[in-house]
Amino acid sequence: MQAVIVQAKRTPFGYKNGCLKDYRPEHLAAPLIQHLSQAMKPDDVILGNVVGGGGNIARLSSLEAGLSVNIPGMTIDRQCASGLEAIRTACVMVQSGEGSMYIAGGTESISGSPMKERARFSPEWLGDPHMGEAAELTASRFSVTRKEQDDYALLSWERSIDAFKHGTYSEEIVPIGGKSADEAAAKIRPIESLMKRAKPVFLPAKGTVTVTNSCKEADGAAAVVVMGRTEAEEKGLRHMLRYVGSAVTAMHPHYPAASPIDAIKKLLHQEQMKIEDVALFEINEAFALKVALIARTLGIPYDRINRRGGALCLGHPYSASGAAMMVRLFYEARALPKGSYVVAAIGSGGGVGLAVLCQVLS
Repeated sequence: MQAVIVQAKRTPFGYKNGCLKDYRPEHLAAPLIQHLSQAMKPDDVILGNVVGGGGNIARLSSLEAGLSVNIPGMTIDRQCASGLEAIRTACVMVQSGEGSMYIAGGTESISGSPMKERARFSPEWLGDPHMGEAAELTASRFSVTRKEQDDYALLSWERSIDAFKHGTYSEEIVPIGGKSADEAAAKIRPIESLMKRAKPVFLPAKGTVTVTNSCKEADGAAAVVVMGRTEAEEKGLRHMLRYVGSAVTAMHPHYPAASPIDAIKKLLHQEQMKIEDVALFEINEAFALKVALIARTLGIPYDRINRRGGALCLGHPYSASGAAMMVRLFYEARALPKGSYVVAAIGSGGGVGLAVLCQVLS
Protein backbone atom coordinates (compact mmCIF):
# COMPACT_ATOMS: atom_id res chain seq x y z
CA MET A 1 0.00 0.00 0.00
CA GLN A 2 1.25 3.51 -0.81
CA ALA A 3 1.22 6.06 1.99
CA VAL A 4 0.28 9.64 1.17
CA ILE A 5 0.17 12.92 3.07
CA VAL A 6 -3.20 14.54 2.39
CA GLN A 7 -3.41 17.39 4.92
CA ALA A 8 -0.80 19.47 6.74
CA LYS A 9 -1.05 22.29 9.28
CA ARG A 10 0.91 24.01 12.02
CA THR A 11 0.26 26.52 14.76
CA PRO A 12 1.82 29.96 14.67
CA PHE A 13 5.30 29.84 16.17
CA GLY A 14 6.10 31.98 19.20
CA TYR A 15 9.57 32.71 20.52
CA LYS A 16 10.53 31.23 23.89
CA ASN A 17 8.70 33.13 26.65
CA GLY A 18 6.76 34.94 23.96
CA CYS A 19 3.18 34.86 22.69
CA LEU A 20 2.63 31.12 23.28
CA LYS A 21 4.43 30.82 26.61
CA ASP A 22 1.26 29.87 28.53
CA TYR A 23 0.39 26.90 26.30
CA ARG A 24 1.39 23.41 27.33
CA PRO A 25 2.49 21.04 24.51
CA GLU A 26 -0.86 19.21 24.49
CA HIS A 27 -2.70 22.54 24.23
CA LEU A 28 -0.57 23.47 21.22
CA ALA A 29 -1.24 20.15 19.51
CA ALA A 30 -4.95 19.85 20.29
CA PRO A 31 -6.23 22.48 17.79
CA LEU A 32 -4.24 20.81 15.02
CA ILE A 33 -5.58 17.38 15.88
CA GLN A 34 -9.13 18.74 15.98
CA HIS A 35 -8.68 20.40 12.58
CA LEU A 36 -7.01 17.42 10.91
CA SER A 37 -9.41 14.80 12.28
CA GLN A 38 -12.59 16.38 10.96
CA ALA A 39 -14.68 13.67 9.25
CA MET A 40 -11.82 11.21 9.77
CA LYS A 41 -10.99 8.82 12.60
CA PRO A 42 -7.25 8.15 12.89
CA ASP A 43 -5.93 4.77 13.91
CA ASP A 44 -3.36 6.53 16.07
CA VAL A 45 -1.82 9.88 16.89
CA ILE A 46 1.99 9.95 16.74
CA LEU A 47 3.78 13.05 18.00
CA GLY A 48 7.37 14.00 18.67
CA ASN A 49 8.20 15.81 21.90
CA VAL A 50 11.56 16.61 23.47
CA VAL A 51 11.22 18.84 26.55
CA GLY A 52 7.68 18.18 27.74
CA GLY A 53 8.83 16.51 30.92
CA GLY A 54 7.68 12.99 30.16
CA GLY A 55 4.40 11.15 29.82
CA ASN A 56 2.68 10.21 26.58
CA ILE A 57 2.14 13.70 25.12
CA ALA A 58 0.50 12.25 21.99
CA ARG A 59 -2.15 10.42 23.99
CA LEU A 60 -2.71 13.47 26.20
CA SER A 61 -3.01 15.73 23.14
CA SER A 62 -5.47 13.34 21.48
CA LEU A 63 -7.73 13.37 24.53
CA GLU A 64 -7.35 17.13 24.91
CA ALA A 65 -8.53 17.46 21.31
CA GLY A 66 -11.68 15.51 22.10
CA LEU A 67 -10.87 12.41 20.08
CA SER A 68 -12.34 9.08 21.11
CA VAL A 69 -10.80 7.45 24.17
CA ASN A 70 -10.32 4.40 21.93
CA ILE A 71 -7.70 6.16 19.82
CA PRO A 72 -4.24 5.55 21.32
CA GLY A 73 -1.20 7.78 21.08
CA MET A 74 2.56 7.37 20.78
CA THR A 75 5.24 9.90 21.64
CA ILE A 76 8.63 9.84 19.94
CA ASP A 77 11.89 11.45 21.01
CA ARG A 78 14.63 11.66 18.41
CA GLN A 79 15.44 15.17 19.61
CA CYS A 80 15.02 17.77 16.85
CA ALA A 81 14.18 15.04 14.32
CA SER A 82 11.23 13.82 16.41
CA GLY A 83 8.41 15.43 14.42
CA LEU A 84 9.75 14.23 11.09
CA GLU A 85 10.37 10.79 12.61
CA ALA A 86 6.72 10.69 13.71
CA ILE A 87 5.61 11.35 10.13
CA ARG A 88 8.05 8.76 8.79
CA THR A 89 6.73 6.21 11.29
CA ALA A 90 3.12 6.89 10.29
CA CYS A 91 4.00 6.47 6.61
CA VAL A 92 5.71 3.15 7.25
CA MET A 93 2.74 1.95 9.32
CA VAL A 94 0.32 2.74 6.50
CA GLN A 95 2.64 1.25 3.90
CA SER A 96 2.92 -1.98 5.88
CA GLY A 97 -0.86 -2.27 6.27
CA GLU A 98 -0.80 -1.86 10.06
CA GLY A 99 -3.27 1.03 9.84
CA SER A 100 -5.07 3.20 7.33
CA MET A 101 -4.93 6.74 8.74
CA TYR A 102 -2.68 8.58 11.18
CA ILE A 103 -2.15 12.08 12.51
CA ALA A 104 1.58 12.62 12.95
CA GLY A 105 3.88 15.52 13.80
CA GLY A 106 5.45 17.25 16.78
CA THR A 107 4.62 19.66 19.58
CA GLU A 108 6.92 21.67 21.82
CA SER A 109 6.49 24.16 24.64
CA ILE A 110 10.03 25.22 25.39
CA SER A 111 8.74 28.11 27.49
CA GLY A 112 6.84 25.77 29.79
CA SER A 113 9.34 22.94 29.95
CA PRO A 114 9.91 21.58 33.48
CA MET A 115 13.41 20.49 32.48
CA LYS A 116 15.98 22.71 34.18
CA GLU A 117 18.84 21.37 32.08
CA ARG A 118 18.97 19.87 28.62
CA ALA A 119 19.22 16.12 28.21
CA ARG A 120 22.62 14.62 27.46
CA PHE A 121 23.33 13.96 23.79
CA SER A 122 26.39 11.76 24.36
CA PRO A 123 28.41 10.36 27.31
CA GLU A 124 31.00 12.49 29.08
CA TRP A 125 33.91 10.37 27.89
CA LEU A 126 32.93 11.14 24.28
CA GLY A 127 32.14 14.77 24.91
CA ASP A 128 28.74 16.44 25.03
CA PRO A 129 28.98 19.99 23.70
CA HIS A 130 26.12 22.48 23.71
CA MET A 131 24.50 22.68 20.26
CA GLY A 132 26.04 26.10 19.69
CA GLU A 133 29.47 24.81 20.62
CA ALA A 134 28.88 21.81 18.35
CA ALA A 135 28.03 24.22 15.54
CA GLU A 136 31.38 25.95 16.02
CA LEU A 137 33.15 22.58 16.02
CA THR A 138 31.39 21.74 12.76
CA ALA A 139 32.26 25.09 11.20
CA SER A 140 35.90 24.58 12.11
CA ARG A 141 36.11 20.98 10.91
CA PHE A 142 34.42 21.66 7.57
CA SER A 143 35.84 25.16 7.06
CA VAL A 144 32.51 27.00 6.88
CA THR A 145 33.22 30.71 7.12
CA ARG A 146 31.27 33.42 8.91
CA LYS A 147 30.54 34.97 5.51
CA GLU A 148 29.04 31.75 4.16
CA GLN A 149 26.78 31.54 7.19
CA ASP A 150 25.76 35.18 7.07
CA ASP A 151 25.09 35.07 3.33
CA TYR A 152 22.67 32.19 3.72
CA ALA A 153 21.10 33.65 6.88
CA LEU A 154 20.37 36.92 5.10
CA LEU A 155 18.76 35.05 2.20
CA SER A 156 16.59 33.01 4.56
CA TRP A 157 15.48 36.07 6.53
CA GLU A 158 14.59 37.87 3.30
CA ARG A 159 12.51 34.89 2.18
CA SER A 160 10.63 34.78 5.49
CA ILE A 161 9.99 38.52 5.39
CA ASP A 162 8.68 38.17 1.85
CA ALA A 163 6.39 35.36 3.03
CA PHE A 164 5.04 37.62 5.77
CA LYS A 165 4.40 40.45 3.32
CA HIS A 166 2.48 38.20 0.94
CA GLY A 167 0.63 36.17 3.58
CA THR A 168 2.28 32.99 2.35
CA TYR A 169 2.47 31.34 5.75
CA SER A 170 -1.23 31.88 6.48
CA GLU A 171 -2.28 28.77 4.54
CA GLU A 172 -0.08 26.64 6.80
CA ILE A 173 -1.53 27.92 10.07
CA VAL A 174 -4.39 26.85 12.32
CA PRO A 175 -4.98 29.77 14.75
CA ILE A 176 -4.62 29.20 18.45
CA GLY A 177 -6.06 31.46 21.14
CA GLY A 178 -6.84 34.14 18.58
CA LYS A 179 -3.26 34.12 17.31
CA SER A 180 -3.00 33.46 13.59
CA ALA A 181 0.49 34.74 12.73
CA ASP A 182 4.03 33.87 13.76
CA GLU A 183 5.47 36.08 16.46
CA ALA A 184 8.38 36.87 14.15
CA ALA A 185 6.02 38.75 11.82
CA ALA A 186 5.64 41.51 14.39
CA LYS A 187 9.35 41.65 15.19
CA ILE A 188 11.01 42.11 11.82
CA ARG A 189 14.32 43.88 12.21
CA PRO A 190 16.82 45.49 9.81
CA ILE A 191 18.61 42.17 9.77
CA GLU A 192 21.46 43.01 7.37
CA SER A 193 22.85 45.81 9.54
CA LEU A 194 22.39 43.71 12.68
CA MET A 195 24.16 40.81 11.02
CA LYS A 196 27.25 42.88 10.32
CA ARG A 197 27.46 44.01 13.94
CA ALA A 198 26.67 40.66 15.56
CA LYS A 199 29.40 39.13 17.69
CA PRO A 200 30.14 35.39 17.95
CA VAL A 201 28.16 33.86 20.81
CA PHE A 202 30.00 30.67 21.70
CA LEU A 203 33.61 31.48 20.78
CA PRO A 204 33.94 35.25 21.28
CA ALA A 205 37.53 35.42 20.06
CA LYS A 206 37.34 33.46 16.82
CA GLY A 207 33.83 32.07 16.44
CA THR A 208 31.46 32.26 13.47
CA VAL A 209 28.04 31.52 15.00
CA THR A 210 26.03 34.61 15.99
CA VAL A 211 22.49 35.46 17.09
CA THR A 212 21.63 36.43 13.52
CA ASN A 213 22.88 33.30 11.76
CA SER A 214 21.37 30.89 14.30
CA CYS A 215 17.76 30.32 15.29
CA LYS A 216 15.77 31.30 18.36
CA GLU A 217 14.06 28.69 20.50
CA ALA A 218 10.32 28.66 19.95
CA ASP A 219 6.99 27.15 20.97
CA GLY A 220 4.64 25.54 18.46
CA ALA A 221 3.23 22.40 16.89
CA ALA A 222 2.88 20.94 13.40
CA ALA A 223 1.17 17.83 12.07
CA VAL A 224 -0.01 16.03 8.94
CA VAL A 225 -2.57 13.40 7.99
CA VAL A 226 -1.11 10.20 6.52
CA MET A 227 -3.34 7.61 4.88
CA GLY A 228 -3.42 4.99 2.14
CA ARG A 229 -3.45 6.32 -1.41
CA THR A 230 -6.43 4.23 -2.51
CA GLU A 231 -8.60 5.47 0.35
CA ALA A 232 -7.47 9.06 -0.24
CA GLU A 233 -8.48 8.84 -3.89
CA GLU A 234 -11.81 7.29 -2.97
CA LYS A 235 -12.44 10.28 -0.69
CA GLY A 236 -11.77 12.59 -3.62
CA LEU A 237 -8.66 14.15 -2.10
CA ARG A 238 -6.64 15.90 -4.78
CA HIS A 239 -3.35 17.27 -3.48
CA MET A 240 -1.14 14.51 -2.11
CA LEU A 241 2.50 13.81 -1.36
CA ARG A 242 3.41 10.14 -1.74
CA TYR A 243 5.90 8.78 0.76
CA VAL A 244 8.73 7.22 -1.26
CA GLY A 245 11.36 6.38 1.32
CA SER A 246 13.55 7.63 4.14
CA ALA A 247 16.97 7.19 5.69
CA VAL A 248 18.42 7.78 9.12
CA THR A 249 22.16 7.93 9.79
CA ALA A 250 24.48 8.99 12.60
CA MET A 251 27.93 10.49 12.99
CA HIS A 252 30.13 11.79 15.79
CA PRO A 253 27.95 13.73 18.27
CA HIS A 254 30.24 16.76 17.97
CA TYR A 255 29.01 17.49 14.43
CA PRO A 256 25.19 17.30 14.41
CA ALA A 257 24.89 20.13 11.86
CA ALA A 258 26.58 17.88 9.30
CA SER A 259 24.46 14.82 10.04
CA PRO A 260 21.80 15.33 7.31
CA ILE A 261 24.49 15.00 4.63
CA ASP A 262 24.87 11.25 5.03
CA ALA A 263 21.12 10.80 5.48
CA ILE A 264 20.40 12.54 2.17
CA LYS A 265 23.17 10.58 0.43
CA LYS A 266 21.89 7.26 1.78
CA LEU A 267 18.30 8.07 0.86
CA LEU A 268 19.09 9.02 -2.72
CA HIS A 269 21.41 6.03 -3.14
CA GLN A 270 18.76 3.54 -2.02
CA GLU A 271 16.20 5.15 -4.35
CA GLN A 272 18.76 5.27 -7.22
CA MET A 273 18.38 9.03 -7.53
CA LYS A 274 20.66 12.05 -7.80
CA ILE A 275 20.52 15.51 -6.23
CA GLU A 276 19.37 16.86 -9.58
CA ASP A 277 16.27 14.65 -9.41
CA VAL A 278 14.94 16.51 -6.36
CA ALA A 279 12.98 19.67 -7.11
CA LEU A 280 12.89 21.07 -3.59
CA PHE A 281 14.60 20.52 -0.25
CA GLU A 282 13.52 21.62 3.22
CA ILE A 283 16.49 21.58 5.58
CA ASN A 284 16.19 22.65 9.19
CA GLU A 285 17.79 26.01 9.94
CA ALA A 286 18.87 25.56 13.54
CA PHE A 287 22.04 27.22 12.26
CA ALA A 288 22.77 28.82 8.89
CA LEU A 289 25.95 26.77 9.10
CA LYS A 290 23.92 23.61 8.50
CA VAL A 291 22.31 24.72 5.25
CA ALA A 292 25.48 26.36 3.93
CA LEU A 293 27.49 23.18 4.59
CA ILE A 294 24.89 20.80 3.14
CA ALA A 295 24.34 22.93 0.04
CA ARG A 296 28.07 23.18 -0.63
CA THR A 297 28.84 19.51 0.07
CA LEU A 298 25.98 18.06 -1.97
CA GLY A 299 25.90 20.71 -4.67
CA ILE A 300 22.36 21.92 -4.00
CA PRO A 301 21.66 25.46 -5.27
CA TYR A 302 19.95 27.75 -2.78
CA ASP A 303 17.00 28.26 -5.13
CA ARG A 304 16.00 24.65 -4.34
CA ILE A 305 16.30 24.97 -0.55
CA ASN A 306 13.83 26.53 1.92
CA ARG A 307 12.10 28.85 -0.53
CA ARG A 308 9.82 30.20 2.21
CA GLY A 309 12.60 30.77 4.71
CA GLY A 310 12.66 28.85 7.95
CA ALA A 311 13.75 28.62 11.56
CA LEU A 312 16.34 31.40 11.38
CA CYS A 313 13.45 33.85 11.39
CA LEU A 314 10.45 31.84 12.63
CA GLY A 315 12.21 30.03 15.47
CA HIS A 316 12.91 26.37 16.21
CA PRO A 317 10.32 24.51 18.33
CA TYR A 318 12.52 21.40 18.52
CA SER A 319 10.30 18.39 17.80
CA ALA A 320 7.81 20.45 15.77
CA SER A 321 10.42 21.73 13.33
CA GLY A 322 10.76 18.57 11.23
CA ALA A 323 6.98 18.30 10.95
CA ALA A 324 6.76 21.99 10.03
CA MET A 325 9.17 21.38 7.16
CA MET A 326 6.83 18.71 5.80
CA VAL A 327 3.90 21.11 6.19
CA ARG A 328 5.83 23.66 4.14
CA LEU A 329 6.69 21.12 1.44
CA PHE A 330 3.02 20.11 1.25
CA TYR A 331 2.04 23.63 0.20
CA GLU A 332 5.14 24.38 -1.86
CA ALA A 333 4.56 21.18 -3.85
CA ARG A 334 1.37 22.57 -5.37
CA ALA A 335 3.50 24.77 -7.60
CA LEU A 336 5.61 21.83 -8.78
CA PRO A 337 4.87 19.56 -11.76
CA LYS A 338 3.16 16.26 -11.00
CA GLY A 339 5.79 13.59 -10.37
CA SER A 340 8.34 15.98 -8.83
CA TYR A 341 10.33 14.84 -5.82
CA VAL A 342 10.86 16.73 -2.56
CA VAL A 343 13.05 16.01 0.46
CA ALA A 344 12.83 17.05 4.11
CA ALA A 345 16.07 16.63 6.08
CA ILE A 346 17.03 17.45 9.65
CA GLY A 347 19.92 16.87 12.04
CA SER A 348 19.56 16.47 15.79
CA GLY A 349 21.50 16.46 19.01
CA GLY A 350 23.72 13.40 19.29
CA GLY A 351 24.67 13.52 15.61
CA VAL A 352 21.60 11.82 14.10
CA GLY A 353 20.43 12.79 10.60
CA LEU A 354 17.05 11.99 9.05
CA ALA A 355 15.82 12.52 5.48
CA VAL A 356 12.41 11.77 3.97
CA LEU A 357 11.60 11.64 0.24
CA CYS A 358 8.14 12.29 -1.18
CA GLN A 359 6.66 12.59 -4.66
CA VAL A 360 4.04 15.09 -5.80
CA LEU A 361 0.93 13.26 -7.04
CA SER A 362 -1.16 16.26 -8.10
